[in-house]
Amino acid sequence: MTEPIRDRLVSLRRRFHRHPEPAWREFETTARLVEEIRSIGVDELAVGPDAYDPADRMAVPDGDLEPWLEGARERGADPTLLESMAGGNTGAVAVLERGEGPAIGLRVDIDGLFIEESISEDHEPVAEGFRSEIEGTMHACGHDVHMTWGLAVLEAIAESGFSGRLVVFFQPAEEVSGGGCPMAKSEYADDLDYLLAVHVGLDHPTGEVVAGIEKPLAMCHVDATIHGTSAHAGKEPNEGDNAMHAMGTAIENAYGIPRHRDGMTRVNVGYAEAGSASNVIAERAHVEAEARGETTELMEYMKDRLERAVESAATMHGCRADVEVVSESPRADSDSELQALLSEVATDVPGTESVVPAADFGASEDATFLMERVQREGGLATYLIVGTDHPTSHHTPTFDVDEASLAHGVDVLVESIRELERRHPVPQVDETEGGREQNEPAGNERNGNERDKSERNRSEREDER
Repeated sequence: MTEPIRDRLVSLRRRFHRHPEPAWREFETTARLVEEIRSIGVDELAVGPDAYDPADRMAVPDGDLEPWLEGARERGADPTLLESMAGGNTGAVAVLERGEGPAIGLRVDIDGLFIEESISEDHEPVAEGFRSEIEGTMHACGHDVHMTWGLAVLEAIAESGFSGRLVVFFQPAEEVSGGGCPMAKSEYADDLDYLLAVHVGLDHPTGEVVAGIEKPLAMCHVDATIHGTSAHAGKEPNEGDNAMHAMGTAIENAYGIPRHRDGMTRVNVGYAEAGSASNVIAERAHVEAEARGETTELMEYMKDRLERAVESAATMHGCRADVEVVSESPRADSDSELQALLSEVATDVPGTESVVPAADFGASEDATFLMERVQREGGLATYLIVGTDHPTSHHTPTFDVDEASLAHGVDVLVESIRELERRHPVPQVDETEGGREQNEPAGNERNGNERDKSERNRSEREDER
């Protein structure tokens, strides 16, 4: 019999840490997750294209998948599972059906980053022998912790007297904002009364819990290729259409986009390359940029003007631009009702030293797709943070976590899920003028028609299985 996950949180997290895989290449990661989920025993398990529609994915890499698939195969991942993930369809959804009760979703992300992990002896993964074994890639944002939490929570709820439906989304491609959209559009996000998304650290220390984030920035990734005409820079420069010059103009104009009166906006060109030699007019240039906004509407404003800046610069220099929005994510704030409930729950969890009811996020997250879907359909969602002492910032070669936060995070999540079960339906408060009364029920309990629809949809899914 497999040793309980609760007894091997550290070893499981370190196992994931050794084998990080970037967005849409999480082949071995998904296979190991499935191995653990099967040992727990769930009522439904969907992997890759069975968990979402592959057409809804964003930021899928071109031509870089096969070496990662082969690497996972060499490290012993299940060949049948790998075959089902062909084309980069990674990730999984696990479902527990435990009778009448609320439908609760838990979202954890699973991808690593293209960062070479430190080899310093002062770096704990080096000293303890669990540094990344995949060159140029590391878990520098704590997703190894998130996966461990997801599995441990799934196991704990499966073994408890929980009554309801628990859906755990093991989401790929968060770092490129590519996996949240397909998960949110899938049938597994149907009729959720509550959604919990979770992150470790983010400058909150071990023992601190943030019950819900606010003001995540809506974001888009934009790639642009500018096509010009090559010519000899000395003999006939007038015959060329300089893609590099166009690129420079585009970058300058992007940073000159007017800010908006309605709120904060951001733009950045993070990568640019062009040309072939000093005496050749560049015929091609490529830039990778992003735009963010305090609201989804402000992000759209920045995105439209970023595209316009590139296209007009190309035209100005006699060139042509191909602009692609690679991925994007909306803004979605945590619901105050869940923030209040989780604050109360976390206070009583052993290991909690402080509780922050709400905190501004200031960055972007594609968990907002799932949050937005649940909220749009009448449910409640929150994105909580379980603190950890990390020696350096996220996305750095020396990032690591305090492994005391492993058990603490599991306890916070499990107790929150059980409390949602006990209190369901959690009353919602519409803080806008003329909103609902405080005792009006949440989610699909708002009226009989919504609950009937929910039950019909679930019955239809069971019939299809």
